[in-house]
Amino acid sequence: MKRQLLGALAACAMQAASAAGLTATEQSIVAAVKANADKGLALLERSVNINSGTMNHEGVRAVGKLFRAEFDALGFQTRWIDMPPAVQRAGHLVAERGGKQGKRLLLIGHLDTVFEKDSPVRLWNRNGNTVRGQGVNDMKGGDVIIIEALRALHSVGALDNTTITVMFTGDEENAGEPKDISRGDMVAAAKRSDIALAFEATALDAKGQATGTIGRRASSSWELDVKGKQGHSSAIFREQAGYGAIYEAARILDGFRQQVVEPDLTFSPGLILGGTGVTHDDAGARGTAHGKTNVIPNTAMVKGDMRYLSYEQRDRARAKMRAIVAQSLPGTSASISFHDSYPPMSPTAGNLKVLEVYSKASEDAGYGPIAPLPPGLRGAGDVQFVAPYVDSLDGLGATGNGAHSPDEDLDISSIERATIRTAILLYRLTR
Repeated sequence: MKRQLLGALAACAMQAASAAGLTATEQSIVAAVKANADKGLALLERSVNINSGTMNHEGVRAVGKLFRAEFDALGFQTRWIDMPPAVQRAGHLVAERGGKQGKRLLLIGHLDTVFEKDSPVRLWNRNGNTVRGQGVNDMKGGDVIIIEALRALHSVGALDNTTITVMFTGDEENAGEPKDISRGDMVAAAKRSDIALAFEATALDAKGQATGTIGRRASSSWELDVKGKQGHSSAIFREQAGYGAIYEAARILDGFRQQVVEPDLTFSPGLILGGTGVTHDDAGARGTAHGKTNVIPNTAMVKGDMRYLSYEQRDRARAKMRAIVAQSLPGTSASISFHDSYPPMSPTAGNLKVLEVYSKASEDAGYGPIAPLPPGLRGAGDVQFVAPYVDSLDGLGATGNGAHSPDEDLDISSIERATIRTAILLYRLTR
């Protein structure tokens, strides 16, 4: 017990010493975050207890209404952006304030989760310092961190004369098409800003230290269409019969695996159908195939995902894949098509500079430095739509595990840490 007490006192002493790097105003901001911790947790609970699966438009709007009231109380001008009916998405919440001091900031979160209205996953379920629930860390925890950091700044008058735009999208988990409409307002906001900060969950390194995301891989898809000669299976491999569509599909996929190899590049076949007849429902991501074991299959299709870190890497990979597809086995032919979805957030010197400011804020608050997360470890997110236009940093949210799964959880104490880091960062960027 004595050893534990001494350890706790030493930790407090180290944090106090680091916090000496904070100005008096910044120390007041930290105190405000701590004073409102219970209020922030209660807000998170209320939001998690509203199902807001992407296609539950009523639920997405309800979470938006909940958060909108908080921004109104902080003096922001708020509005709801409806999407055209054809986009089939609920829309986005925007909160803005204008001034002439410091950097113009865009803060990004999202209201939707992957858990639709009929999901059996529980809502709020707390056990000590851990809470499970729909979207608790991806990313309602990050949304609350934004609000609570702004609340702390507001309490000391530090929001006055600043330019801050907050955008909570209603369809991050399944962005509406076309994306130039569903993300058009976000891109426009980025072009009016100097820095974009996104609040997807904070990723920890192997030592349990928080990281920052200065790069995220693009998300795109590909579809392989293969044809062969239908015939008696006993004739397969002969010149007049050829190899059939399924062997050709297998050759192509194995060629991809062996020959299209680069760091941070992945390509995953997610669905394959083959036989003498194939149907596919793109909207439902399902299909059917039929064929007989004594018949050479004449058709096959493969749908897959590709992740890359730059457009140059994308173009190299696609050129290699097309070349592999073109080397057809006898009696077969194939074609491949590609579709871009999320653009890459390439690591840049500007992104790294924002991370350095964030890391210094963390150190001064007593939480240690923030290292960059290797870009290949992060999937696609909304920040990628704005990264081509403005210096960007992601991964400023809460810490948790199991995102998108029934076991999604959040470390409650991480909310306070992330909020303090964020509040100090925002304060310094807007001076």
